[in-house]
Amino acid sequence: MAEHPAYPVGLRLTGRRVVVLGGGQVAQRRLPALVAAGADVVLVSPEATPSVEAMADAGEITWARRPYQDGDLADAWYALIATSDPDANARASAEAERHRVWCVRSDDADAATAWTPATGHSEGVTVAVLTTSARGRDPRHTAAIRDAVVEGLRDGTLVAPHHRTRTPGVALVGGGPGDPDLITVRGRRLLAEADVVIADRLGPRDLLAELPPHVEVIDAAKIPYGRYMAQEAINNALIEHAKQGKSVVRLKGGDPFVFGRGMEEVQALAEAGIPCTVVPGISSSISVPGAAGIPVTHRGVAHEFTVVSGHVAPDDERSLVDWPSLARLTGTLVILMGVDKIGRIAETLIAHGRSPDTPVALVQEGTTAAQRRVDATLATVAETVRAEDVKPPAVIVVGAVVTVGPATAG
Repeated sequence: MAEHPAYPVGLRLTGRRVVVLGGGQVAQRRLPALVAAGADVVLVSPEATPSVEAMADAGEITWARRPYQDGDLADAWYALIATSDPDANARASAEAERHRVWCVRSDDADAATAWTPATGHSEGVTVAVLTTSARGRDPRHTAAIRDAVVEGLRDGTLVAPHHRTRTPGVALVGGGPGDPDLITVRGRRLLAEADVVIADRLGPRDLLAELPPHVEVIDAAKIPYGRYMAQEAINNALIEHAKQGKSVVRLKGGDPFVFGRGMEEVQALAEAGIPCTVVPGISSSISVPGAAGIPVTHRGVAHEFTVVSGHVAPDDERSLVDWPSLARLTGTLVILMGVDKIGRIAETLIAHGRSPDTPVALVQEGTTAAQRRVDATLATVAETVRAEDVKPPAVIVVGAVVTVGPATAG
């Protein structure tokens, strides 16, 4: 056959029979996309990997537990041949040719009638990269091109503007614990598309420097009307800019719904008739201890962890935390916003049963270049905070998990 480039096409396989021969690693990689495409997948293989078997047990695919037989490709629209038997692969390929079934062969691309491109997805777009001919096929090269394009679309470095009118609205984006690389892919993409960004002090500030010059950045910490009116002012700013037809991102530290007042903003937007998208973020309650080498749970040490706010002291009438009950728990206690109240918190926990020798770790500026870890016990933590000049933001971990990993204090 003369050497011609492959013709790229997108197959619509919903409800159509697709036959996969072989239940090994190739099938394990390809089956999820076929199932996601809505195909009626039939797997023919005497054995399968545990992941493939789990798909069959869940009813996502039909599994014929036997080797390939002539006639297996009847009525198929598409076939993937990936067995370890060269003779079976050749016979199946010949059957596919007779029945005019597009056929991919994992063992011999030259003998196939179809090739699987390197694919990736971003914002409802599938990026598929395909070598133009069998000669000089380089799967790693095509995968690298795919990755570069998808990553660029996701993080906004490859800008592909929408040519249809976007629906104005607000995206409530959790920025993660501080390291700009720990924001979600979706959050980063929405940032790249924003007209206005209203940012918290604890959000990943480094990402703001990457925004195009036309993007208006509003520092939520400096919105006027005073401390106790700040949230109302933020709500009003979100509504005002969205009503002007702009795409607004509310960039918050951690996760919007973990002590982030995210629901207050969602409710205000809903009352104003403004559509809102919520993008979860990595909570500092788990990620910051992890970055400091502290697991919040560990086999044989802690079977639960509890996250509480320490922004009001245990004896403050505004506190909603049942500190006596927390003192009786044996698992991990993670305290956010509690640096200046840790003395009274520690006294309360000890008074209600926690040992004064319970390990405590304070992780300041977690996941950033300024991260540091300071260790203490419940008995010594108040003095340690003063002596080491621990400042917010810091995540406080109380419990035996503090001593599980290697010590990294300082």
